[in-house]
Amino acid sequence: MTLALGDEELRIIGSLIEKELTTPQQYPLTLNALVLACNQTSNRNPVVTYEERAVENALMGLKDKGLARVVHPSHGRSATRFRQVLHEALYLEREELAVLGVMMLRGPQTLNELKTRTDRAAEFADLDAVAGTLDGLASREEPLVVRIPRQPGQREDRYAHLLGGEVDVDAIAASAPATAPRAAPRSDEVADLREQVQALRRDLDDLRRELGFEG
Repeated sequence: MTLALGDEELRIIGSLIEKELTTPQQYPLTLNALVLACNQTSNRNPVVTYEERAVENALMGLKDKGLARVVHPSHGRSATRFRQVLHEALYLEREELAVLGVMMLRGPQTLNELKTRTDRAAEFADLDAVAGTLDGLASREEPLVVRIPRQPGQREDRYAHLLGGEVDVDAIAASAPATAPRAAPRSDEVADLREQVQALRRDLDDLRRELGFEG
């Protein structure tokens, strides 16, 4: 299955993957929750400000491509929700889905970055396990990942997904900083916790509306 997803579609699928793997109790997502997930200022590169209509239109496009599904209200829920099915379309394991999700949300990544940033989504024993997952994605008949060789002054190779089509490896390599920035897991963890609290508040608001306790 050859894909060439647009930026909005990639951000939506990446956000759905992230929430499914890290906060399954809040998944599938309502349209409002998905817009907020796309527009997060933490764990995103670049940061975007998508309007609800744009996200909804992109969702319908993903649905037509067999990559997203609508979950209609049931069991007392009043809001329509959405889920990704990229893993079904491309036969992806959890670890493969996790690394692709991070690259969709943050751009090209090193092995160290992928291991750190998939910590809550998948279990990798070590960097070799991450590399093995990436090698599997890169060696498919239709590759889903490409390796970006490190340039002089850079510490590590990086990896980029190909879900948006072919990428200019030389241009990406040249645009990387001379030295990779040091990871800041503590600030990432704080940002993740804040987002979880916000998501729980949104879920509580949805539940109150479903039970008729608005206002």
